[in-house]
Amino acid sequence: MSDPKGEHPAGEHAAGEHQPGERPPAKKPRLAAAAGLISAATMVSRLLGLAREQLFAALLGASAQADAFNIAFRIPNLLRDLFAEGALAQAFVPTFKEKLRNEGPRAAYELASRVAATLFVFLGAVVLIGALSAPGIVGAMAGDFREVAGKFELTVMLTQIMLPFLPIISLAAVAMGMLNAQDRYGPPALAPATFNLASIAVGASLYVGGVSGEWVAIGWAIGTVLGGLCQLGVQIPSLWRLGFRPKPKPDLRLRDSGVRRVALLMLPAVGGLAAVQVNIFVNSMFASTEEGAVSWLNYAFRFLQLPIGVFGVAIGVVSTTRYADAAAEGDMPAMSAQFVESLRLSIFLTVPATVGLVVLGEPIIRLIFERGAFTPGDTLATTRALELFAVGLVAYASVKIAAPAFYAIGRARIAVLASVTAVAGNIVFNIFLHPIYGYRILALGTSLAAILNFTVLYAMFSRRISRIDHASVTKCLVLVCVASAIMGGGAWGLHEAISSVHSGETLLGRLADAFLPITGGVILYAAACKTLGVPEVEAYLRRVRRRRAR
Repeated sequence: MSDPKGEHPAGEHAAGEHQPGERPPAKKPRLAAAAGLISAATMVSRLLGLAREQLFAALLGASAQADAFNIAFRIPNLLRDLFAEGALAQAFVPTFKEKLRNEGPRAAYELASRVAATLFVFLGAVVLIGALSAPGIVGAMAGDFREVAGKFELTVMLTQIMLPFLPIISLAAVAMGMLNAQDRYGPPALAPATFNLASIAVGASLYVGGVSGEWVAIGWAIGTVLGGLCQLGVQIPSLWRLGFRPKPKPDLRLRDSGVRRVALLMLPAVGGLAAVQVNIFVNSMFASTEEGAVSWLNYAFRFLQLPIGVFGVAIGVVSTTRYADAAAEGDMPAMSAQFVESLRLSIFLTVPATVGLVVLGEPIIRLIFERGAFTPGDTLATTRALELFAVGLVAYASVKIAAPAFYAIGRARIAVLASVTAVAGNIVFNIFLHPIYGYRILALGTSLAAILNFTVLYAMFSRRISRIDHASVTKCLVLVCVASAIMGGGAWGLHEAISSVHSGETLLGRLADAFLPITGGVILYAAACKTLGVPEVEAYLRRVRRRRAR
């Protein structure tokens, strides 16, 4: 705070200045560059995730043990999405950013220590209660598992093993928020890769050791907890270099203003995410009535998370920090410009990905998963789910861009309302149509919920935050859809031509059936975008030319 003459009281300094011994503020990377860094790191992580799922599918396929693991992991994973990487990410980053901007790194790191300690103690209690209540929780989510001998009991055991994953990954989320708030995007984006590497190492050990049946699921559950520890540990060196020093003694100050602010911001975020978790909970109840459906939906959505993570999450992470800066300065037009730029980039990347998944889903799923315990029937069932999940890909990614804007300006209730509305519609949709169409309707309902969620957020952004340049967004969408249609037609024709000359049973045949149409489609899409004058491809080509010149 400064006096009317603009002089700073002793011991204080203006936001944006730095004192001797403190780090000068880093220059902010451009959106595309920062998102590109996160996308590359996320791509590595998601590819490792696919390798992990390949190993899991080969060991367990869509068996009773696979269903048991997927339901058991869904419980701590839902809580992680709710508290750690969901509500905490929305609430912590703006608060930490403001503290860093106004009071410097030391005060910001003290806040982070208090938030981490409070969260760890609270979630530790949740883990204890969850372990004791596991039979009741599993019974509510997948009561039909009791009809298969040992399936229900295995699910309860796996749930209890994996619950400690929650507080561990919550601390990893705090570390991730601290790094992202300081424009250090690489290490937190790579952190999930270490989780996947740990899981792959455990899975490979189980495979080499000849372990089978429920012991594979138990070993995989232990590997999940070890992976969470790796995801936390790999971020500590980066924080250490920035000056953060973990405190050996928990710093619990529940009355601290910063901790209270994070908690108050988390409450509406938890409310909005709770609606999503209710949706997932209900979907799990429906899916558990069909043998293998839990696993088919899980494999399909896991695969869909590759483009969501590489595109939507990457752009959303950068946008979150930029929204926080614009909100702190009260610059709503800047927030709108950031939103439009992020949304255009998301459309440019996710629309062709949607078309590609619908056109080439089956050969891709066959290449990645069909081996060992994963049968051709599992390939077909997973593909049908993937096609319907893909309908909502653009909306999934765009929600991750739009929702943080409302948290940044303290209007979280709007994001909560959008989420609750979408989830309520999805639940009603599933209740009436699942008995007729089976598990696939759960995938379609999830996609329609995402579309409704984003539609509400987009409309409310324009009304409550700042006017959106609708013409710019619409033009981008139309041009990208035309280019994607050209790409889809070419990729489908190439797939049909390749399929006509081989059986697709050999690995080489499967590689050709998947990657040649993908490569041809990418080239067609880039050429179509260039011809149509899509600005995003022009910006990318300019970056490539600059790098070659250097």
